[in-house]
Amino acid sequence: MGEGEAESPPAAERKGTEEEEDDFGYRLFPDRNKKPQSFLVRSLFTFHNKCQLMLKLTLETNPYARLLLEALKQSGCTVFNDRHFSCENCDGCVSGGFDAATSQIVLCQNNIRQQSHMNRVVTHELIHAFDHCRAHVDWFKNVKHLACSEIRAANLSGDCTLMNEIARFKFGLKGHHQTCVRDRAIRSILAVRKVSKETAEKAVDEVFDACFNDLEPFGRIPHSKADAKRAYRDFQNRDRYTANL
Repeated sequence: MGEGEAESPPAAERKGTEEEEDDFGYRLFPDRNKKPQSFLVRSLFTFHNKCQLMLKLTLETNPYARLLLEALKQSGCTVFNDRHFSCENCDGCVSGGFDAATSQIVLCQNNIRQQSHMNRVVTHELIHAFDHCRAHVDWFKNVKHLACSEIRAANLSGDCTLMNEIARFKFGLKGHHQTCVRDRAIRSILAVRKVSKETAEKAVDEVFDACFNDLEPFGRIPHSKADAKRAYRDFQNRDRYTANL
């Protein structure tokens, strides 16, 4: 979760309070352990208002998010704005996360400042939510499961588009997209799990091919908004075709 980008789930229950135990990334999301503030109190903070407005725009207009919301609904996991999203203050290095214990997406209101960033964070975390809905993902004990979802999120969310990589001053030719996906998946695991870099790399490499080629629900790698729009149309047409069988 470096460089202010959204990456992976903070995940679930704490095993204990001792420092040597894995806290599953909760240290990055301090508001998770605080008593929820009233709507009136939260509404007084500009960050929270802006976060809510950007989230609403993403859910209503972004083709990546709209496709994922529809796919989640068809999988029996309807997403509700006020239940499944939470704008909170986070550690300075992260932008968002998926809390599998509550099936809630955390949006870091102090770190998300632009609509394009919000679009990418919401998409990334909705992919985790989709994986959580459709599969028996063991976020806490099976690092390969986490690695697979991180690979899919980096691959399908737009995290590794050419323009985003140029903005990070990273350039490459053949195979650069795969390299970006692998690197970001490894960084995500290291941010939220107390494992060695070697363990994270091994987990990612062992599942990379299968998870990189799992393109559900997009059916393609959406390298741009135009790709995402086409994928959304194809997803809707797929549903119509199935309904007529």
